[in-house]
Amino acid sequence: MKRKLMLLNAVLLVIAVLAGWRLRQEWLDAKAREAATLAQRLKPAPPPPFTPLPTAGPVVPSGYADVVQKMLFDRSRNPNVVVELPPAPPPEPVPPLPAYYGTMNLGDGPLVVLGLAPGAQQAIELGGTIGQFKLVSVNTEEIAFEWKGQTIRKKLHELAEAAAAPQAAAPARTETPPPAAPPPQPVAQQPLGPGQQLNSGYRACIPNDNMPAGAVVDGFRKVLIPTPFGVQSCRWDPINR
Repeated sequence: MKRKLMLLNAVLLVIAVLAGWRLRQEWLDAKAREAATLAQRLKPAPPPPFTPLPTAGPVVPSGYADVVQKMLFDRSRNPNVVVELPPAPPPEPVPPLPAYYGTMNLGDGPLVVLGLAPGAQQAIELGGTIGQFKLVSVNTEEIAFEWKGQTIRKKLHELAEAAAAPQAAAPARTETPPPAAPPPQPVAQQPLGPGQQLNSGYRACIPNDNMPAGAVVDGFRKVLIPTPFGVQSCRWDPINR
């Protein structure tokens, strides 16, 4: 039994020695590979080809369109200014249409008798004008006018009734004669002689004074002085001067 234990210990010892030797060989081989790898000179790889960066283009306003569209200073972030236009004026009303008195045809086309005022009748051919209206067409039932680019159509009986209405109302209208003008009042006779006291002792002439030049009244003599305008200046001079 003792010999078996000794033999087993000897085998284990041999195995331990062999394992240690094997580990040492592997460590030495690893060191050799490391030394060979570190001693090896690597050839540097060629650099990649040089590609220059693209040059920046010129600055154009269109490049800032996005900045304008998202402007921070405006709450709406909208650069389009809304312009409120004033309301359009109302359309001009159509003036009264001419009254219709009848149609006649002498072989050269229809002649339409129209009138804008009572008693003022006028024969109009197609294409003719009366007032602001141009006669476009006429038939047995309807008449058409052109006014500022618009075509206005009316029934003949409507315009005929408008022509008959003023004639029916004409006899009932009476004109009141204007009041007679009052007769002219006679011009009041002004007193003759010297008038208002002026500077230097002179006196003015009273309007409508018909006394001749040189007349003496109350110590004053009437004097007429011609002027460059053809009108004589009148005054009363004291006699003692």
